[in-house]
Amino acid sequence: MSTFTWLVLIWIAVAVITFPFLLRLRVPYGRHTTTGWGPMIDNRWGWFWMELPALLIFPLMVVFGPREKDALTWLLLLLWTVHYVNRTLIFPFRLKTSGKKMPLLIAVSAVCFNGVNGAINGWWLGFAAPPDRAFPDALAFIGAALFVTGMLINLRADARLIALRERGDGYKIPRGGLFERISCPNHFGEILEWTGFALAAWSLPAFSFALWTFINLSPRAQNHHAWYRERFAEYPRERKAVIPYLW
Repeated sequence: MSTFTWLVLIWIAVAVITFPFLLRLRVPYGRHTTTGWGPMIDNRWGWFWMELPALLIFPLMVVFGPREKDALTWLLLLLWTVHYVNRTLIFPFRLKTSGKKMPLLIAVSAVCFNGVNGAINGWWLGFAAPPDRAFPDALAFIGAALFVTGMLINLRADARLIALRERGDGYKIPRGGLFERISCPNHFGEILEWTGFALAAWSLPAFSFALWTFINLSPRAQNHHAWYRERFAEYPRERKAVIPYLW
C-alpha cells in the first residue's frame, strides 16, 4: 500500500478510537459551552474559522492538482463547495447568538480537523485518484441524490432552530418535520450528505470523512437529546437522538 493509503487508514483508526470518548464528553460549544476551557472567542467567528479550511483546501487542491478532471470530479467538487459555502459564509452569520462565546481550543481543534479532511480528500481527487469512472453511474447518481437530500434536511432543520432563537425567548422544543422523530435532524442530514459523497466518490478518503462525520455528530446529537430531556419535562419521549426509530 502507498504511504497515502496508510495515512488515511491511520486517520480512520483515530476516528474509531475517538468514538467512545466522544460518547462520554459534552464538547463545550453551542448550548454546551462552559468555562474552564481557556480563552473564548465569538461564537459566529469561531464557526467561520472552523469551517474555512475545508472550504479552501479541498477545492484548491482539486482544481490545481495535475490529475485530469472529468464530470465526476466536477460533481464532487460542486457538492463539497456548496456545503462549505453554506457552513462557512452563510450559516454562522444567520445565528442569533450575539455575545455568545466558544472556547478557542475547540475552534483550533476544528480548524485542524477540517484541514486534515480537506487535504486528504483534495489530494486524492486532485493528485492521486485513478481516472474517473464512466459518468453518470449508479453510485454517482445515488450518492448525489443522498447528498442533496441530506443537505435539504440539514438546511430545513437549521432554519427551524434559528427561527426559534429569533423570537428572543431562549431555547424551546423544536417541532415539525423530522423533529417529530429525532432531536437533531440537522446532524442526521449532514451524516446523510457525507455518506452520499462517499458513495459517489467511492474512495477511502471519502469513506474516512463520512465515518468521521458520524463519529463526531452522533455523540453530539446524543448530547443534545439528553440536554432537551434534562431541560424540558414535557420533551417527547418517543423521539430518538439522531437516526429515526433507531438512535
